[in-house]
Amino acid sequence: MATCSPLRITVNWWLLILLLCSFSTGFQEPISLRIILTSSFYNHFRTQNMGSAWLDELQTHGWDNKTGAFIFLWPWSRGNWSTEQLRKLEKLLYTYYIGLRQVFQDHVRHWQLEYPFQVQLSEGCELHFGEASVGFVRIAYQGADLVSFQNLTWWPSPEGGSRAQEVCKLFNQYHVFNEGLHTLFSDSCPQFLLSLLDAGKADLQRQVRPEAWLSAGPSPGPGHLLLVCHVSGFYPKPVWVMWMRGEQEQRGTQRGDVLPHADGTWYLQMSLDVKATEAAGLSCRVRHSSLGGQDMVLYWEQPHSMGLVFLAVIVPVVLLAGLALWLWKRW
Repeated sequence: MATCSPLRITVNWWLLILLLCSFSTGFQEPISLRIILTSSFYNHFRTQNMGSAWLDELQTHGWDNKTGAFIFLWPWSRGNWSTEQLRKLEKLLYTYYIGLRQVFQDHVRHWQLEYPFQVQLSEGCELHFGEASVGFVRIAYQGADLVSFQNLTWWPSPEGGSRAQEVCKLFNQYHVFNEGLHTLFSDSCPQFLLSLLDAGKADLQRQVRPEAWLSAGPSPGPGHLLLVCHVSGFYPKPVWVMWMRGEQEQRGTQRGDVLPHADGTWYLQMSLDVKATEAAGLSCRVRHSSLGGQDMVLYWEQPHSMGLVFLAVIVPVVLLAGLALWLWKRW
């Protein structure tokens, strides 16, 4: 794996500053590149593996678990790296992963692991505006944190108990492996992350305005209404949505999960349980980077108001129909 010269590091630092400044709305927060690998151990001979890479909440790569090759999900997922650089990175990650998997297989009894079990590996780096990058490696067992790697040392997680202590004791003996791991996620990972940001700038700066509408959900009880605010088709993912009365946020607002659409945009719904007599004057307010600083506000219409509209339209139609029928019979 190639290392950075001092000049290369300086160039990358200025590139980071320029990139973060160009993403004026979305990248003031830390930006992370995460590689997630999951191994399911069914017995001593059979395992199933899955892998992916994520730029914050956007998946950029899949993983061929048989060959260790990256699956590029976007035209810019290669960054600005050469094919040779990418192959070296693939080979290094796959070698580390195979070694880690074998260690767990070899220590099933000693670490009191019970088949079937899962081991999750999360590794990558974060870029912070105005600060140095931070590399990270974390291992979880059965969904609970086990150990983490920082400053060339493995550290046990409090919930890992004696098993985490034993894992750290073994891993901290692999000095050459740990030095390579430190270089990979403190040096190579930030370089590749910068390369992704540069190559994918057009897509990552994309802004898609949300659509929003209101509806009533299933009644939560007698005399109550469930007001639902739907916000759909927005990009990027960060969004603020709240039920309001005037300028006052309603504390009972319940936020749903932000769900993906097939086109890469997102959907969210916010609900509020209120007394039917108190629904008047409520509104749903939406803030998103695509709105140019202007909030989107939708006002809840009372059911009786809709009834009046219905009557105002239907009654004249019925009267005209009756008049027409009377005239036809008289003629």
